[in-house]
Amino acid sequence: MKKSSGGAAEKKRVRRSSAPDPTSDVPPRKQAVKKDVFQVFAEKVRDHKDLVSRWAVLQETRVEYFRGKDFVNFLKNHPEVKDILEVDRNLETEDVANILLGKSLLVRCDRVVKTLRPGKKKLSTWPAHLEIFPEQVFTENDAFFAWTFVKRHPLWQTLLSFFWPVLTLAICLFPVYPHSCKLLILYSCAGILFLILSLLLIRGTIFGVLYILLGKRVWFFPNILAEEATLRELFRFWPKKDEEERPKWTTRIFYSVVAVLFILLLRHHAPDEAARARYQKRVSNIIDDVLEWSPSLALSGMMEKQPNVANATGSGDAASQGSTTGPEHEAPTDGNDEKTFSEQYNTEEVIDNIEDAGEDDKQYD
Repeated sequence: MKKSSGGAAEKKRVRRSSAPDPTSDVPPRKQAVKKDVFQVFAEKVRDHKDLVSRWAVLQETRVEYFRGKDFVNFLKNHPEVKDILEVDRNLETEDVANILLGKSLLVRCDRVVKTLRPGKKKLSTWPAHLEIFPEQVFTENDAFFAWTFVKRHPLWQTLLSFFWPVLTLAICLFPVYPHSCKLLILYSCAGILFLILSLLLIRGTIFGVLYILLGKRVWFFPNILAEEATLRELFRFWPKKDEEERPKWTTRIFYSVVAVLFILLLRHHAPDEAARARYQKRVSNIIDDVLEWSPSLALSGMMEKQPNVANATGSGDAASQGSTTGPEHEAPTDGNDEKTFSEQYNTEEVIDNIEDAGEDDKQYD
């Protein structure tokens, strides 16, 4: 018993001696790979809302970029962000940017269009198209820098990517919805479309009035039609500063005359009340056909078009009975019914066209 206890004690000593010493400098076998501090720094700076950035096209790829002077001002106003660099937190801004360029986290770009457009006093502050600059060195004088790594998507974007297929399937199943759901979707979409068109019309009217009277180019919601704008920039209300030259008075008079002629032309060719009522009736009939459609009606229509076996077998008896009773007692066939219905429909269309032509003649008289 003593020998066995002594052997157990020796095994415990051997296990304890084989355990790694926490005070030693030898790293363990399985050590977690530490993430690059400059990668973490770049992700932190890119996600920060105070760094002004825009989207542009770089070699057929949309990239997010910023200006060199904005990067310098950002680190001056937020020096605590450099604490992520740990040992390199005391580096200058230019050195930090050059390290990011060396690690391919940034790429220096230049504007594609380097000439002034007609009527412009200076180049665009945020160009929409960029190209790679030959010298990859940081500078804050008219230099642009684009992020090269893929930005982490937030949770709502991930959920939205799973929601899009569901929305597509729901749109395809619109004909089988209940009538109340169809009405809700129809009026919601019509209201949104009316809101968008009204916003664009009011926006254009304000621009035209201020342009003709004051010679100012004022666009409310200036990024509403932009392609590379973010969601926050898309609904920006206040207009941008007008950097172009003031238009000449001859140009303003010309556009005012064109606007007046356009309004008179629309007023002359505007439909009257009767024509408007007919157009509204036609559109409402089309909408009612879409809303009142259901799979049961479609299936019933398909069943009516299929040949009936019972009618096929009884057609011989009906023919023999018709020959004995005489032609005056024969029942009209389905073909005659369809022909009568088509003739009635064509007659109604002809009457409507005659009424339209008569009203048009009255307008011209």
